[in-house]
Amino acid sequence: MKVSNPKELFTLLLSDLAQSAEIASTFFQDLVPVVQEREVKETLEARVFLSGKITETLMHCFTLVGEKPVPVNGGLLKLFVEGFQKQLGEIQSPEVRQLFILTKVDTLLHLRIGEYRGLIAAADASGHYGVAALLGGALASNLAFTKRMRQIIQNRREVMKATG
Repeated sequence: MKVSNPKELFTLLLSDLAQSAEIASTFFQDLVPVVQEREVKETLEARVFLSGKITETLMHCFTLVGEKPVPVNGGLLKLFVEGFQKQLGEIQSPEVRQLFILTKVDTLLHLRIGEYRGLIAAADASGHYGVAALLGGALASNLAFTKRMRQIIQNRREVMKATG
């Protein structure tokens, strides 16, 4: 898509965020059967549920600005998921696999947080305050989930330290 003005840029960024949300949702859904620990599995299942709500929110943002999503390539997130799948297949130890999954989930969430922060600033700058508020809610969800991931990673680290 050729971008000629701030509105087109905003639509492009929002489209990219929406596509990334769908990719991230699929990523989390695909992880649920791979994860063995109940705490992590339940946390990921909760994230899958919230991901659906976030996708609905992003689609509502398009309605508020009177635009439709435009095609984007989703390059960075697709590369992340491909790299994750390749690396995960090479890890043999179940404990290390679980820690790897947790670490990569946290990394993905931080990428998403950066996307939300940038788009919230763009929404404010373009006068789409309702959209900025909705995006802020989605951002808060991601921030809360990263906090939970850090807690789980800390717990795993303590367990691994104790068992040697």
